Amino acid sequence: MSIVCIIAISNCTSIPENNDPILGIWARANSASDNKNENTTREEWIFNDVYLGRYQSYSDSNLLYYTDFKWSEENGVYTIIYSDTEITDVSVSLEQTNDPEILALDNGTVFATRE
Repeated sequence: MSIVCIIAISNCTSIPENNDPILGIWARANSASDNKNENTTREEWIFNDVYLGRYQSYSDSNLLYYTDFKWSEENGVYTIIYSDTEITDVSVSLEQTNDPEILALDNGTVFATRE
């Protein structure tokens, strides 16, 4: 009887598999140059399968800032809600027809590209 209860409980607590196409690493890089130096800023969004992620910002390969975020999808629109209230939450759509794939803002501007 106890074996049947254990099997029943373990089947009820299984986590559904998430195969959302947004899973993975997305990035945006900007270069700014002054007279002698070229400064490269890179931002990364890492989406995982439990609707969480990590945002990281680098300057010339040095980690400047990071925070966690939650994400959700509704009707093809992904909402990114940052843990740090200093960063504005954002909504993007996934454009899979492009190569590389892009995350685009409402106005069509590229937010990030798939790594």
